[in-house]
Amino acid sequence: MSVLAIDAGTTGVTALIVTADGTVASRGYAEFRQYYPEPGWVEHLPESIWQATLAACGQALAGTGAGVLAESAASAGAVSAASAGGGPVTCVGVTNQRETAVLWDRATLSAPRRAIVWQDRRTADTCARLRDQGHEERVAALTGLRLDPYFTATKLTWLAENEPAVWAGVLDGSLAVGTVDSYLIARLTSGRRHVTDASNASRTLLFDIEAGQWSAELCDLFGVPPHALPEVVPSSGIAGHTDPDAFLGLSLPVAGIAGDQQAALFGQACFAPGDIKCTYGTGSFVLSATGHAIVRSAGGLLTTVAWMDSGGALAYALEGSVFVTGAAVQWLRDGLGLLDNAAQSEALARTVPDSGGVVFVPALTGLGAPDWDPAARGAIFGLTRGTTRAHLVRATLEAIAFEVRDVADLMAAETGRGPATSAASSPDPVLRVDGGASANDLLMQLQADQLQVPVERPVVAETTAVGAAFLAGLGTGVWSSPAELAATWKLDRRFVPGARDESGYARWRQAVERTKGWVP
Repeated sequence: MSVLAIDAGTTGVTALIVTADGTVASRGYAEFRQYYPEPGWVEHLPESIWQATLAACGQALAGTGAGVLAESAASAGAVSAASAGGGPVTCVGVTNQRETAVLWDRATLSAPRRAIVWQDRRTADTCARLRDQGHEERVAALTGLRLDPYFTATKLTWLAENEPAVWAGVLDGSLAVGTVDSYLIARLTSGRRHVTDASNASRTLLFDIEAGQWSAELCDLFGVPPHALPEVVPSSGIAGHTDPDAFLGLSLPVAGIAGDQQAALFGQACFAPGDIKCTYGTGSFVLSATGHAIVRSAGGLLTTVAWMDSGGALAYALEGSVFVTGAAVQWLRDGLGLLDNAAQSEALARTVPDSGGVVFVPALTGLGAPDWDPAARGAIFGLTRGTTRAHLVRATLEAIAFEVRDVADLMAAETGRGPATSAASSPDPVLRVDGGASANDLLMQLQADQLQVPVERPVVAETTAVGAAFLAGLGTGVWSSPAELAATWKLDRRFVPGARDESGYARWRQAVERTKGWVP
């Protein structure tokens, strides 16, 4: 038996066929276009996400892995559920970029406008207004989050205030509201199911994480009608079935749903309180499992639902969200033309012993944890006539390691649980890593040096998709228990810490302070 995992990320969709022993039998990938209509705004075309999903899943089921752009991909056609390696595909798991706000027509499934992406900063003024009105403390108490453009609710408030013709459809019930998981499941099921799981719901600013349900108080505050929101279902368990006419000829249970970072925590087998992982994707996200206890932070960490089990019990995590890490390398490639591909960054950075005093703060969409400043913008300091592109690339890798250290230090100081302290489930502190940038050995060594703890990278670095597969397989009997899942985790490489560059980190913190409040 095997599981089809759909990972709808920020720049593309990955599909994996995961077998019962936890290996990846095949994969597919398709990118979709990014839209930047104004500075600080980021949007996606929902139809492109859906076409990328079809293309990536078609590749994975056919055993091919050639990437294509979704907008130019033809339909992959009907595929036999038994055609993938590893035995018949028995179920589907879905994981997704979180917080992104999507609207679609309940009857036609078409979207009346582009989705507003989690990176989008247009609602900074809305957040400031609500903060000035004294709402942040109550919002934090109910949600574990903070008033920041990152989260979904203020995006919906913006739509209500700025696009009344579109919002009228939300009010009259003809349009559905959700995050990317909800949208994809609606497409997979031909509109029969409008659902989300508790992990995604907990990222919207509309979900009471203690009660485990949508909050009428928060819906009223943000002006979102509860009837427009999806039903909240467990992260593991059958939530619907794919429609063969819509999805490659397949009728399969959709049995796993989780936001990408919670899925990565599950895929890394971080089940015990104190287990911790960092995913290096578009941004970097450090999550520490806290079990069934809600642990709150006073210093900039978020409290989030990790997952809801099939019985309705909630597990929680602490999270530090860094908005731009892998995206900074992408910017070097696409924005500045300094790289031909992201993988080249390691070799180029190794040609210089250090950054030559250059410090890059990649606050390209503001600052997340622990500084939380949507008005910050990216900056490069310390340039001289001797600066080369290699120095700038190395400074970018150093910035990623510094950003994660910022979060990890705060996590350890506030809770006693973090890479700088021993995890409750292990006598030795360790950080488990995954995501595309975790393949960069230099970055992983820099990270181990900065944290002064070992960094462990698994054989399968795509743990976001693996987590979705695990949740779906656990909900349909492919696996019987978390312990069985944990046994499938395999180590690729362990990075042992060396000397830590404290002066470089001190320069980093000085540079971060200078980027704050740049946008009036």
